[in-house]
Amino acid sequence: MELPIYTVDAFTNVPFQGNPAAVCLVNNEKLLSEEKLQQIAAEMNLSETVYIIDTCQTGFTLGDRFRIRWFTPTNEVNLCGHATVASASVLFYQLNNQSDRITFDSASGPLITERAHPNGITMNFPLNPPENQDEEEIANLLQLVLPKNKIHSLHYSQSTKKLLVRMSDHCTRLELESLRPDTTAMMNAEPTGKVKGVIISLKGTIDNGCVDKAGEAYDFISRYFAPWNGIPEDPVTGSAHTVSGAYWSEVLQKKSLYARQCSKRGGDVRIQIKDDGRVNLTGQSAIVLKGTFILS
Repeated sequence: MELPIYTVDAFTNVPFQGNPAAVCLVNNEKLLSEEKLQQIAAEMNLSETVYIIDTCQTGFTLGDRFRIRWFTPTNEVNLCGHATVASASVLFYQLNNQSDRITFDSASGPLITERAHPNGITMNFPLNPPENQDEEEIANLLQLVLPKNKIHSLHYSQSTKKLLVRMSDHCTRLELESLRPDTTAMMNAEPTGKVKGVIISLKGTIDNGCVDKAGEAYDFISRYFAPWNGIPEDPVTGSAHTVSGAYWSEVLQKKSLYARQCSKRGGDVRIQIKDDGRVNLTGQSAIVLKGTFILS
């Protein structure tokens, strides 16, 4: 069996930046066992391997609705933004899909993607506003993430199991980028399953260095750590911005936000909060590899 596969760098238009994902096109899901799906993801060893499944049998060029599943090297997850950008990019810009929009049916419900010029993708995701989080409950984890004098506040999204740690406003972009948390120790400090990912976020200003190469200020910047899912640090995370976008929209009283995830690879995300409890995330992508996975 041969499986078409692509590697796509999402949330960037520059190869080898952003967040890479492997995109596999599957005509008949019955030919791939759950074990095989996980084995392929482990073999690719990227933060996410995504399967686009042609359940309607309309073809990847003409169809406008597909099933989607996301796998880290260790397990399946219910939502992944950057791999969804990668998937839509392959369909729209590599296979020249003729649809105006493509709907992906996922474990998190239907996800709508559209072209966003130039060469971008807009995704419509559920918004996941976090609640305030008590420090004592996660004290062991917190001390591994950030010094106490650099913490402004803590917030938690029950729906995504993501903890958002807001840095104090006196901190800088350089301080965020210089953090080197021990992700193995983080995982050991939180074995209950309550937290599956940690977002560290900072309010953006020109003075604290939160500007892009063109001089435009970011509304906020962040980093994201998810060792519980086999990802010590994720380069750019769409699902994390459904949490941080909701939080910063409330704080800044803005519905349109511009964000940067400050990993080593890094990437930019445009965020538009909708009135229906959902959010549009827009990013660009670069398709860097295409080939065939040969399965025995």
